[in-house]
Amino acid sequence: MSGRLGGLDLEGRLVEDGGAVRIVVRDGVVAELERLDRDPNTDAWIAPGWLDLQVNGFGGHDPNAADAGAQDVVDMVRGLWQWGTAAVCPTICTQSQERMLSSLRAVADACDADPMVAASVVGIHVEGPHIAREDGPRGAHPLEHVRPPDIAEYRRWQEAARGRIRIITVAPEYRESVAYVRAIVADGVVASLGHTRADGDQIRAAVDAGAQCSTHLGNGAHALIPRHPNYIWDQLAEDRLSAGFIFDGHHLPPAVMRTVVRAKGVERTILVSDALALAGLPPGVYASAVGGNVELLPSGRVVLSGTPYLAGSSATLGVCLGNAVRHAGVTIREAVRMVTANPSRLLGLDVARGHESVRIGVNANLTMFRQASVSSDPTVVATIVAGQLAGSAAD
Repeated sequence: MSGRLGGLDLEGRLVEDGGAVRIVVRDGVVAELERLDRDPNTDAWIAPGWLDLQVNGFGGHDPNAADAGAQDVVDMVRGLWQWGTAAVCPTICTQSQERMLSSLRAVADACDADPMVAASVVGIHVEGPHIAREDGPRGAHPLEHVRPPDIAEYRRWQEAARGRIRIITVAPEYRESVAYVRAIVADGVVASLGHTRADGDQIRAAVDAGAQCSTHLGNGAHALIPRHPNYIWDQLAEDRLSAGFIFDGHHLPPAVMRTVVRAKGVERTILVSDALALAGLPPGVYASAVGGNVELLPSGRVVLSGTPYLAGSSATLGVCLGNAVRHAGVTIREAVRMVTANPSRLLGLDVARGHESVRIGVNANLTMFRQASVSSDPTVVATIVAGQLAGSAAD
């Protein structure tokens, strides 16, 4: 990889077909893509920029914190670049109306302040507060702020976010849910079902209304549920729903990883990190904006302090990719699709944004990485955002 005035020269193998290529980035786009008849001068893979639909925080920076401002969001996004995440949906979780509006403004302000962050933030994910009140499905979200879907509240969110909300998690069991799903879908927002105790009829009604995805399916659920029917089977079987999964090695065991990918198929599977602000920090007990006191164990598992219950993730997308290859029976090409083309298409991003495929004329949003073997996690070589080197192994 080398730099030039106003551009970059990259060599590696395209994840999409394994071919050796030389890519010239100029003025923020892929200007040239030359097929090489020799081995490239690196063992790196070149992929579209990895896209994470669900990031609550990273590296000690938390857009959900009571005092969060634009700089917290900027620092979070820039921290993720070092780990290969070129695009992100900052995730704003269940809190009071005032607190959520403040967090949404912080994301919008960060995008206005930093053009590269604006290029990286492809939307905002609002997870809650329209979720189940019950222990288990509610997860670590604070009960006192859980409330039914409210279209007027959504309009206030979108105004605070300056139109950047692209995905909302909602439980379909509320009587208001179907109308709510119709309203946000009409605005071009993805309705994602999650943190729910809904029955099959309620799930089907939400999908008929336009819901397209399931949020971290298999988690945000009761510890014990009927073997069948239940809301996990119903969503797995619904071919109109894509599904996000947290393959951090803690949220879903290997047999479940393999099973859910077989059920959904590679084309409807999306990997998310669900990272908290403590991701990237050393083990210890931390105060979290979502869940209160949480503990990051040496294994990387995050639990509500003093309990065995999961409270988010400390993983990066690279860890999730590695687990997909090790445990779900997919190739690295298929795993990369789960963090590039699949989430890009769910959000309705234009192919030119560069998160679906690497081709001439698309925005140069790229992730370069190495993978020593199927038993190892990918190692990020470089992250390119809007044609600029945003993070690299040398940093």
